[in-house]
Amino acid sequence: MLYLKYTIITLLLLWLSQSKLYAQNADIELLQRINSNDSEFWRGYSKAISNTTTYVSLSAIAGVATTGLIKNDKQLLRDALYLGVNFGTNALFTYSLKNSFRRARPGITYPAQISMYEDVSSLSFPSGHTSEAFSTATALSLKYPEWYIIAPAYLWAGSVGYSRMNLGVHFPSDVLVGALLGAGTAFLTYELNGWLQKKKRKQNSRIALSF
Repeated sequence: MLYLKYTIITLLLLWLSQSKLYAQNADIELLQRINSNDSEFWRGYSKAISNTTTYVSLSAIAGVATTGLIKNDKQLLRDALYLGVNFGTNALFTYSLKNSFRRARPGITYPAQISMYEDVSSLSFPSGHTSEAFSTATALSLKYPEWYIIAPAYLWAGSVGYSRMNLGVHFPSDVLVGALLGAGTAFLTYELNGWLQKKKRKQNSRIALSF
């Protein structure tokens, strides 16, 4: 697990270290193929799944917090705090990168090749929806490592990433870096949370021993 964490973080850093991430031929060609999949089912699915991103992320935080309050479970309340901090940290990183790279949407850069099915004027790189979805999926998977949490969480996150390309509002590279950023943020926040909890337990142990 530790090896996987640092592999993902290393890949993220490699992507972010590039001075230019403008669409290359493979990037735009892949986007064209996905964007041209205009079956009624997939277009409707893409619009619906994109709209769930923030709702699912905030509902997960609220659900864990509410359950913790009802059961008076301090661990669940700490989990909810972790999910909330992760949500905010990921948003900060995502929008900082957007304003640093200032990449235009595919439909604006390639209007003759890409059709946009969502009215957006914000910046493209990285994909905020994808980053948020993978951040939430990874955070939940780390806290509750059961197949029935991990499988649907990543299926949902992957669907969000696909939907952003099918709707023509993100390049594949936007989605890939968004996924890496979201997962990386969750891992880093998880490690920091564990370190703080361990430090707090040590302090409490010293206090108890002093008495």
